[in-house]
Amino acid sequence: MRSTILILAVTLIGCGTASEKGTENVDWVFLNGQILTLDDADTRASAMAIRGEEIVAVGGAELRDQYQGKVVDLDGSTILPGFNDTHVHIIGRPYYYIDLTKVASIAEIQQLIAAKVAALGEGAWITGYGWSEDELAEGRRPLRGDLDAVAPNNPIMLTRAGAHSAVFSTTALALAGVDATTPDPEGGVIERDEDGELNGVIRERHNELVGRLIPDPEWVDLRASLAQQLKDLFSLGITSFTQANGQFEYFSEWQAIYEEYAGQLPRGTIQHFWRGTEAMEAFRRSAGVGDEELKVGAVKLLADGGFTGPAAYTKKPYRGEEEYRGKLNLPIGDIRTILTDAHAAGWQLGVHAIGDAAIELVVEILADALAAHPRADHRHYLNHFTVMPSLATMDKMAARGIAISQQPNFLYTLEGRYVANLDGDRLQRNNPMATPMSRGIHVAMSSDILPLGPWVGIYAATTRKGMSGAVYGPEEKISRIEALRAYTAKAAWLTFEEDRKGMLKAGMLADFIVLDEDPLSVPDEELLNLRPAETWLGGRQVYVR
Repeated sequence: MRSTILILAVTLIGCGTASEKGTENVDWVFLNGQILTLDDADTRASAMAIRGEEIVAVGGAELRDQYQGKVVDLDGSTILPGFNDTHVHIIGRPYYYIDLTKVASIAEIQQLIAAKVAALGEGAWITGYGWSEDELAEGRRPLRGDLDAVAPNNPIMLTRAGAHSAVFSTTALALAGVDATTPDPEGGVIERDEDGELNGVIRERHNELVGRLIPDPEWVDLRASLAQQLKDLFSLGITSFTQANGQFEYFSEWQAIYEEYAGQLPRGTIQHFWRGTEAMEAFRRSAGVGDEELKVGAVKLLADGGFTGPAAYTKKPYRGEEEYRGKLNLPIGDIRTILTDAHAAGWQLGVHAIGDAAIELVVEILADALAAHPRADHRHYLNHFTVMPSLATMDKMAARGIAISQQPNFLYTLEGRYVANLDGDRLQRNNPMATPMSRGIHVAMSSDILPLGPWVGIYAATTRKGMSGAVYGPEEKISRIEALRAYTAKAAWLTFEEDRKGMLKAGMLADFIVLDEDPLSVPDEELLNLRPAETWLGGRQVYVR
């Protein structure tokens, strides 16, 4: 059931002018499909007409007689809105980078390091991202001894999937002046073995302590890599995204990329870290709010760490720990000042809060800021919301209009980290969806980078299964329609764009995907492997599988 094979012939269908037939001219008419509009009424249709960037009509077979344009017979394929991933990290890859997202062993990591040393020479920096001990054959993390064994003279930084910790070679640690006597930084942990020696892993503060020494590549050298990664989002069905680690100093570079690749990239919203009221106001004036291709988004703040560290800030100690319960990323006073000042200045806020203690603290601060500086339709939201807070906190969120950008895919890919560090209800109901929704909180879905893409999250949200197949907190399951809507319509609301995208209806942007399979009826396990046959952006086909 592939529509693409018909596109070459469709221009021969429907001869005669629109006036002769009494029909309205459009560019495309899609027929004989299952169209999931994902509107609030859960409307289903079989046909859709598109003119330019917009949807003109959604309905049944009658559209064939009402509109004149190129016809695509979907032959039963499914169309749904393009996914809007409200929390991603897309970063251009420099020449010294190695991709670790698919490695299966420490031995394979060592092979990649050795190859990079051969290419760059001794003494050159090497970086990489994406390893996870849960997916390595050795069943453990790579440590500095593993790196030193193949590259004793190269400074190396390999960041774990999730980006909340990294392992360094001895050379890298020495360059940074980090040794066994170095105290833990505020909000971070320098790991040591039983003998008090560094094992090479640093949690949360790895960039400030060591990563700062890595030479910055020129943006012009990263543009092609960044643009290709953005284009690759189309193969996942993602037509809109929110970049969660923007810095306003580089927004002009994003603008340059979108000018160079005009119309070829997904629609982007860029979050920015707070730099003070005056600096942020100057940035807002210079950057403008943007347009439907690229726009400025919420201010981001990291309240605590994550479980890939682990350093998420929890109310009770971690499983097996007497005292350790993670750390806040900043002193409470600084968090309060930043959130209050940013809110008072009129910015939307997107706050990283993973542990229940961090969530409750941030909600309290946001509620106080809203009381002191009332503002309608602020759409502040929390990213992650991993350990479910108290019902009182969730009710406060609903009452104050504080939303969530949730990543249920973490339940799947971080299962091992949760089992190691959490217990009881906080393990069973990690990354909840059903409860916050039932309390009246607006919940959108996104993927972060664990992994990038919608289907693992949709699978986890609807089955509550981890990577092992174990089911956690089945009461937090949501339906497939709810999951799809959370990834489209509800995600568009977070960026104030619910009137332009996220649903398929007249007047909306024609951003959609075509699936050969029915996402509402395929067996659960097949959800993990769904991929679009086609992706369309603004009425143009931008990807064909």
